Amino acid sequence: MDISSVLITGGTGSFGKTMLRGLLDDGVGEIRILSRDEEKQDALRNELRDDRVRYYIGDIRNRESVDRAVSGADCVFHAAALKQVPSCEFFPMEAVRTNIQGSENVIRASVDAGVKSLVCLSTDKAVFPVNAMGISKAMMEKLAQSVARDLGPDAATTISCVRYGNVMYSRGSAIPLFIRQIKSGTPITVTEPTMTRFLMPLRDSVALVRYAFENANQGDLFIKKAPASTIIDLVEALKQLFNVPDHPVEIIGWRHAEKLYETLASAQELTTSEDMGDYYRIMLDIRDLNYKPFFSEGDQATVQHEDYHSHNTERLDVEGVKELLLSLPEVQAELNT
Repeated sequence: MDISSVLITGGTGSFGKTMLRGLLDDGVGEIRILSRDEEKQDALRNELRDDRVRYYIGDIRNRESVDRAVSGADCVFHAAALKQVPSCEFFPMEAVRTNIQGSENVIRASVDAGVKSLVCLSTDKAVFPVNAMGISKAMMEKLAQSVARDLGPDAATTISCVRYGNVMYSRGSAIPLFIRQIKSGTPITVTEPTMTRFLMPLRDSVALVRYAFENANQGDLFIKKAPASTIIDLVEALKQLFNVPDHPVEIIGWRHAEKLYETLASAQELTTSEDMGDYYRIMLDIRDLNYKPFFSEGDQATVQHEDYHSHNTERLDVEGVKELLLSLPEVQAELNT
């Protein structure tokens, strides 16, 4: 990347650490990590021992701490968020404070500091949201797009978003849970066997963010096309890989505010999208509040598309899921211990 200083909010998370290592390999001169967790920062500092990494203790909810971390940065990758659906359901105002108000702090601070590029990380749960986490991420997208619209295409700062589904083996996700249950001999707990989810290795989420950084126009939203599988096929693939064909599976019922399938792009969004091969670019709607031309002429393009979701994307069978799982270093490590 042709940049000298990068800030990653939430930089001690799964995405942040992978992005950080990639930036170090690229020779970026300074990478800043902003997060609240001093223990994780200390562990990362001792693991890397690289003078190019600077650690900022702070919270995106606090504008002053964001301003301090952003000042002088060329690029910001905004990954800090509350991401667990159940916890956001029980504490929705915490999701508002972090995912909406905290994101606004990052967006406004980046613009005020003259950052060249801000990439905000979103989720498939922001499309047709039925839970507090998805709603708060959808509002983050709207905030980013609103500021991008006000800035215009010639501004010093380009704001973009990326949206992706479940990152395989990320902290708190299903795959490490299932592996722990297999290794401990406890039943694998499944909410709904026919539920489908996009499957994206962490490397693909990092590649998506890099793609947005390199290709974004003002207000763009990028989506990585991804395969999906049913939860029960994922479980069967893990049972075969770990050679436990008779391991018990317990159906525990739906968690709070879960969906049967996840949607990465709505039909309406796809009408203003550009198919870029592995990615969709959804372009910013730059209309102002004068909607008369739109309502007078109507919008016939929407009927030519359907939503892009985990039920109608490429569906992996058990063998396909096994192949994808085996490409993950974390799964390989678990198989060898």
